[in-house]
Amino acid sequence: MKKISLTLIGLYLLFVHGFSQVSEQYSNMFKAKRLKLEEINLVTSYYTQDGNHSAVTGGIGSEKLTDYANMLELKLVGYNDKGLKHTFLAGIGIDHHTAASQKWISSTGASSPEGTRVYPSLNWTVQNEDKGNEFGIGTYYSHEYNYKSYAIDAHVGFKNKSGGEFGFKTSAYFDQVLLIYPSELIPTATSQLNQSYSYETIKTSASRGSGGTIVTGSYEDESKHNKIPSSPRNTYTSSLTFTQVINKSAQASILLDVVKQDGWLGLPFHRVYFKDGTENIENLPHSRLKIPIGFRFNYFIGDNLIIRSYYRYYTDDWGLNSHTVNLEVPYKITPFFSISPFYRYYTQTATKYFAPYKQHLASETFFTSNYSSAAFSSSFYGTGLRIAPPNGIGNTFLSTMELRIGHYTQTTDLNSNVISLHFTWK
Repeated sequence: MKKISLTLIGLYLLFVHGFSQVSEQYSNMFKAKRLKLEEINLVTSYYTQDGNHSAVTGGIGSEKLTDYANMLELKLVGYNDKGLKHTFLAGIGIDHHTAASQKWISSTGASSPEGTRVYPSLNWTVQNEDKGNEFGIGTYYSHEYNYKSYAIDAHVGFKNKSGGEFGFKTSAYFDQVLLIYPSELIPTATSQLNQSYSYETIKTSASRGSGGTIVTGSYEDESKHNKIPSSPRNTYTSSLTFTQVINKSAQASILLDVVKQDGWLGLPFHRVYFKDGTENIENLPHSRLKIPIGFRFNYFIGDNLIIRSYYRYYTDDWGLNSHTVNLEVPYKITPFFSISPFYRYYTQTATKYFAPYKQHLASETFFTSNYSSAAFSSSFYGTGLRIAPPNGIGNTFLSTMELRIGHYTQTTDLNSNVISLHFTWK
């Protein structure tokens, strides 16, 4: 945490120094403008999926899930007496989901299949509009029944005279994961659950095949007494982007990320069933390095048609490699109404630690039957409809309304549908 804080302070000082001369030169030309509410955004969505490879039950069982999400964001803008633009974004999100697999975290089927996640955020950006330079910081929080997450980030951006724009962002997420075990795999006696456990302790005492303690109650009974331990999970990300205007019709971007994770990177209520009939919770390495690199190209065909294309290659030290191709073609039917069909294709290899139900050997060190780590391909396609009349919708403050509908299919037989509505008031 200390290193991250020093990084943020250093970025801020560099930013202030870069702006100081310009700010002093024009300080007498501007009057400060108080913060005012410039924009309100509301996004609401409904998501549903089905499949038969639940990680909770070892790679078999229902993946049926529904999620209803709402996100409200307020944008406030003001100018200081040096002409610098200050933008504050304050948001709050609430998701509520039901998942068939959650019921079987307890072997008795007594666990709750529902959950709610709340995630507020706050971002501040200061920008020199004459130079096109900016600096910003943000903070985030997320809370669900089995984890809490705190995050901070900082970003800087610079523009050059040839139409190029460079951006750098660094962020850190600090999570606490509640170690909720399947009831038949609780590692020690119930009275000792307030202690922390290493993987070695769990491995030697949790497996049914090695005489582990079997508790018939659900994890919810224990959580009421605050006896469930937690474990940290940290994620550090650095992102570089470069965008270049090629001509009046074309724009290209290059995106590079480096992501480092450490801590408990699996979930203890994900079961694994071995070839010899024994059972355990998934175990994964306690660190992971991810490197995605992407390329974006947008081309404007006249005033009514845009081709937006995107490609990303991803690799990590768990052996997973993937390719993503995305194409979206917004078309203006009228100056105020547009339609945006889209298609995304994705394919990945399996990690070194994945095997299906009853395919792992009990002698293996790392193992998971979570199909997000399996080899598969997927397609996501749909369309968006956008209305944005110049005087607002119905001559009100509602300036934009967008509807998006998508359908997702995966070669593991997982499929899903999503519908979302985005409203903007100005």
